[in-house]
Formats: sequence, C-alpha cells, structure tokens
Amino acid sequence: MLLTETFELRGRTAPSRVLFGPHETNLARRRAIGDRHVAYYARRAAGGAGIIVTETASVHESDWPYERAPLAADCGPGWAAVAEACRTRGAVVLAGLGHAGLQGSSAYSQAALWAPSRVPDAASREMPMEMEQPEIEALVAGFAEAAALAARSGLDGVEVNAGQHSLLRQFHSGLTNHRSDEYGTDRLRLTREVLTAVRAALGEDRVLGLRLCCDELAPWAGVTPEQAAEQAVALAGLVDYIVVVRGSIYSVSATRPDLHTEPGFNMELCRGIRAAVAGRVPVVLQGSVVDPAQAEQALADGVADLVEMTRAQIADPELVAKVRAGTPWRVRPCTRCNQTCRVRDNRNPIVTCVGEPRSGHETEDPPVEGRDAVSRRVLVVGGGPAGLEAARVLASRGHTVTLAERSHRLGGMLRLAAVAHGRSSLAAFADWLEEEVRGLGVTVRLGVEVTADDLDAAAAEGTAVVLATGSVDGPRSYAVHPDACVRTSVDLLAAVEQDRWNLLPDGPVVVHDPVGGPVGVAVAELLAAHGRDTAIVTQDQVVGTQLSLTGDLADANVRLVQAGVRRELRSLLRSVEPGHVVVEDRWTGERRELPCALLVDCGHRLPEETLYLARPGTPRAGDCVAPRTVHEAVLEGRRVALAVGAGHDRRVEFVAGGVR
Repeated sequence: MLLTETFELRGRTAPSRVLFGPHETNLARRRAIGDRHVAYYARRAAGGAGIIVTETASVHESDWPYERAPLAADCGPGWAAVAEACRTRGAVVLAGLGHAGLQGSSAYSQAALWAPSRVPDAASREMPMEMEQPEIEALVAGFAEAAALAARSGLDGVEVNAGQHSLLRQFHSGLTNHRSDEYGTDRLRLTREVLTAVRAALGEDRVLGLRLCCDELAPWAGVTPEQAAEQAVALAGLVDYIVVVRGSIYSVSATRPDLHTEPGFNMELCRGIRAAVAGRVPVVLQGSVVDPAQAEQALADGVADLVEMTRAQIADPELVAKVRAGTPWRVRPCTRCNQTCRVRDNRNPIVTCVGEPRSGHETEDPPVEGRDAVSRRVLVVGGGPAGLEAARVLASRGHTVTLAERSHRLGGMLRLAAVAHGRSSLAAFADWLEEEVRGLGVTVRLGVEVTADDLDAAAAEGTAVVLATGSVDGPRSYAVHPDACVRTSVDLLAAVEQDRWNLLPDGPVVVHDPVGGPVGVAVAELLAAHGRDTAIVTQDQVVGTQLSLTGDLADANVRLVQAGVRRELRSLLRSVEPGHVVVEDRWTGERRELPCALLVDCGHRLPEETLYLARPGTPRAGDCVAPRTVHEAVLEGRRVALAVGAGHDRRVEFVAGGVR
C-alpha cells in the first residue's frame, strides 16, 4: 500500500506516508514539552506514524494563546526527549513553530496582541496592536532561534505554521493585512523572511515544512484557492513540504470541523495546490481524513504525496501498524465528534478520545494489552458502549466473558445517537466494539433480562459481575396535560430508526433542550429534514451552548436557521397542553404560547439502577452510574474491566488516572 510506504524528506526516511500533525494537547508542564508529550508521541511513533509534528510552540514570548501553550524557548529538553523516544521507532520528528498573532490571548501575557493591522479578532473582539519593524524583526529572530534550538535538541526539523491561529496567515490575507508598507504590498514578504531565517538556522540537512492556509472561505477579501496556488508556487523553493489547510478568523472550526462535515473535505483544494506546484515540493492532504482506505485512495489518485491523519491516530495510535499488518478493519474508528480531542479552552482538558480514553493519559492509565494472572468468569450486564468496552477489555486479558443485553442488538445509546441528523459516524464505533467483542470470543446473549436472582446465581458460581445497565427517562420540570403528547429524544430516535413516523402525531413539534448539548440540535435538524414544522426551546442566549466545546456552536445555529427551525431563546418550558406549550421568558417572566402537537424532551436522564440497588456495591460503569457521554461510558467500562480482571470485585472507586 502507498500509505505504508517509506518517504524521503531531506535525506530522512519516514517509515510511512502518514503525518501526525500539530494540535493542542494541554500536556505541557507549564509551557514546556514534558513527559506526557513524550509518551504521547512515542506511542504514535511505535504505531507507525511516518512524520510527527509536535504541538505548535510560540516562537516569541509575546504569544501565549492558551495557558499550557508551549513556548519554544522552554522546549529544548522536551524536544530532545521526544526525539530520543521516537528515534528507535523510525518516525521523522519535527517541532511545530508558530505565533497566533491576533488570534491569541492577552489573558496570560497581559500584553497587546500582535497583528499586521488593527483588525479585531472575530472571536475575542480584542483590538491588537499593529506590528512595526522592531516587532517584525523580533518575530523573524524568534523563528530562527526556535529552529536552531530544535536542531540542537536532535529533532529532524521544524514545521512553520501559516495556517489556522497563525500570524503569518494573517499577513497573507486581505482580511487582516491592511498595511501600505512593503509587508502589505507584498503579503508573502514576512513568510519568506521567516522561512529563509529558519533554513539558515536549521542547516541544509534538516526538514522544513510549511502549514499553509489555501482557502480562508472568505472570498471577498481572504485568501482564495487561486491566490493560494500562486502563494504555494512562490514559497515552494523554500520548504520541503506543504500541508494544505483551510479556515480564517471567521471560520476557525473549518480547519478541523466535527462530524457534520464530510471527511476528506480538502481533497480538491489539495489536488489543485499539488497541480500548481507541479512536483517542486511534496504536498500533504489535511481535512478529517480518518479512514485508511480514503487516505490510500487520495495517494493513488495523485491528490497528495502524504496524508495527515491526526484525529485518526488519537483514536487509534496503532493505525499504521494495523494497516501494515493487513488488518485495517481492526483500526478503532474516529467519529470526528471533537468532544475530547478539541481542547483549546479555559478548562484545560487533556487531549483524549471518546473511543480511546488512554490517549493523552499514557503516563497515568495502564495499557489494556496483556493478560491477568488468573482467568475468571465474568458476566457483563448491558450491551451499550460501557458494557461492550468492559467485555472487550476483559476478553482481551484472557477472561471468559458473557455479555447479556435486554434488547435484540448491541450498541445501546450509540446506535440511537447515530440516527440523529449528521451523527451517523457514531454507528461505526458501535460496529467496531461489537466486532471486537465477538472476535474475542465473548458469549453474547441478546433479548435477555437479567434479574437480581441471576446475580446471586452468578456469585454462587464464582462469576464476577459488571453492571452497565444504562439510563431511564429523567424528571420533568414542567406540567403535562393528560391529553398532551410528550416523547423523549430516545423515544423519537427509536421511532425514526424503525421508520415509524406514523407513531408521531401530525402538526408542529417543539424540541425542549435544557441541556444545550448535541442531542437537542440533532433532533431538531432531524425533524426539520423530514418536513416537520419545528421549534427548539432553550433557556440560553443561543441554542446548543455546549457545542462551543466541539467547535460546532456557530455552525449548528446556522444550520437550524437554514432548516427553518424556530429558535425560542431565553425560554423556560412551563407546561405542555393539547395543541400548544407555555414558555416563560427567563428574564422578564412573560409567558407566551407556542403551537405544539408533539413535545420532544431532550433533557437529562437518570441511571437505570434496579439491579445495583438490589445488590449495592456491584461494579458498574457508564450511564448506570450517571448518564453522560460515550467518553465516560467507555472510560469507566475499561477501568471497571481492569479492576474486576485483577480480582477487585467490590465497589470500584474512580479516581484521576484509574481506579482503586
């Protein structure tokens, strides 16, 4: 396969054509590359990544875009440790270098943001300072000094960021560069100066890559694909490869969007840039490429010379190794949900993956691989993501596992979530879990209702038990008339999945979303897509406030408006009556009526704990502990499995980094 072939860059041989790109991790110790970074990158190198670009480090102290953003001046020892850890695995390791400019933050530096011109950032609305010659010279020197430090630290080279969150891109763009001097009339001048200085600092024997924005999705003033092709040609002779990305200050989420955007969205953009440079420099495809088959096809079709598969390798660090071994179906799928791998926010979460919760926690969480000292019989009750992961881990560690599920299929809430609008990729993860469980020899019993007596019988036989019984409908904070029609989101999705729309009454639908997460938005989109007159009620200023964490907040509201969904903001649901609902303005207390033949409740759920209350202390995981997301379900399923497999049958307490 082309994907697993070696590739030469500046005399350095990458063991595959797969790049693990720079991304925020919050793994830093203060602002330095630390031990957690080392373990994180070494795991991807061991899994076959060809090129690894470390988290982008700020090349000047004026840039402090998020609290744990690496500062190049502090990264020497960490870079050296990463180089040493990855060298034996063969990966080419580069330091990501950049400056966020006006897309940074003054919260930590308490200093003015640097920018080409006085244009406020679309997100922060903060007015930056316009850089003068001393700042420009300091920036160029900062890039050069950082590159020299990377070389002294033993790295194979650097990648300069002129893509998203990049001061260099801001100089390239008419959106943000309004200068009348030579840096405005020649918008590539600063980038050429930076690349020239970096090459001099690196020497001729190390790799110099460039992450280049080739479409700002703002054709009225931003970089267009046609302009980018000219820019790529102009810069090709200064670099060893170009990564083609997109996005601007007005479309930050477009660089790494969530699952609503089809994977491989940059294919044609990349193809155009590669045609323009005509072999002068290798080109890297970026753009939600998470399927090895799609990556292979892109290489075969001449779209690119290498493929960036960053999120895919967060989901499965062994992606390349599994493809090379001829078992691509065993690659853990990336759902592109952005729920735990997008971490550039003030909570400082550690990068991880909903399907592979050890990612980012390599120094704290134990690996699943290995076998326990004593093989045990284990009954797992519940076939949702928590139960499937528990069964998978137990079976992989040599235990004899039976999984009992009351319904007639596996996957639980993952299957229903995949029915919702734009979330079909979640089904791939459910499929993977099921295939792994069955492949490991787990005895699967469907349509089986486990009772407390069954738990007693299991205990008498020496069989350990794990409960993953899921959730039930939660409480309602509003009154419901006996003749009104109310369904939960679970009820609705189940009906839609079975194509039983006839079970739902005709007329307008109101979606009640007190959570502000993805479910309410997805349900409203689904209803509107089927031609239903739909409104969504939220107590917040905007629909889906929690979607800011995944980068989908603005896009989701745009989609709702385009679909014709009415957004009832700052509204509390007070009652559901025949033919209408009563909502109350959160600020003024004013009440009004909305037409409603069906209310869909997307509120919180509660644990299904019938069995647990009958046998308190039984190890449990997922929604039957507290209904949350698939990430917590998988994480807890794994931790319970490791604990039970080691012989800890009593109550499992979850602590940071593991169980006790």
